[in-house]
Amino acid sequence: MKTIKTEGITDIHLIPYGTDEWYYGISHEHGDLYEAEEIFKAGHEVEGRKLILIHYPDGEVYQPLPKQSGVYPAEPVCYEGDIYIPSVDFPKGLIRILKFNCDNKETITLEELPLSRVKDCYNLRLDIAPLTLTRQCVGTNEFEILWPERVSFSMGDHDSFFLREGDKLYFSRWHEEGEGKDYRYWEETVVRSLEGEITEILVGDVRIMPNGEMWHLG
Repeated sequence: MKTIKTEGITDIHLIPYGTDEWYYGISHEHGDLYEAEEIFKAGHEVEGRKLILIHYPDGEVYQPLPKQSGVYPAEPVCYEGDIYIPSVDFPKGLIRILKFNCDNKETITLEELPLSRVKDCYNLRLDIAPLTLTRQCVGTNEFEILWPERVSFSMGDHDSFFLREGDKLYFSRWHEEGEGKDYRYWEETVVRSLEGEITEILVGDVRIMPNGEMWHLG
């Protein structure tokens, strides 16, 4: 058995998309990103959150940014061989997109955006491709691209964004009807343009495999 020294982080996940070499672990001070934001807006000091990256199979652990008070990194993604991390600095009012170079293991700031650009940090995350910072609120059906473009439109009632492919935006949509033995549940994939118009509906799900290939399960 190999012991990986993570200094208190006991849960790790494979980094999406297109990798089987890199995992991440994140601490949970004050809960999720939007929960920490609510605490900060209420006038309380919030601890920073720690993010680690673990390389497989050697088990080497990297900390791409230091833990700082009020700074909250979120789930990283792999893109074109490197790792990108969204991070919110509440005291400075900034959203940063960080790039961790998988070759030299150095971290740089790729982009800085004002935190005031978003209503809140609910479901704020990075997606691909290209690298895209998005936000969605299921309760109000609001979907936004914050960077590199500015896009905003309403999703369907049961829609959830999960992937970009150039000018195509992919949303999963679930349906249910009937009760008891007549109950039926199914999913489909809704493809929209950057203007929010539905261009295609696929029966079933679309998944990104570790090599970056898209699989349609229908």
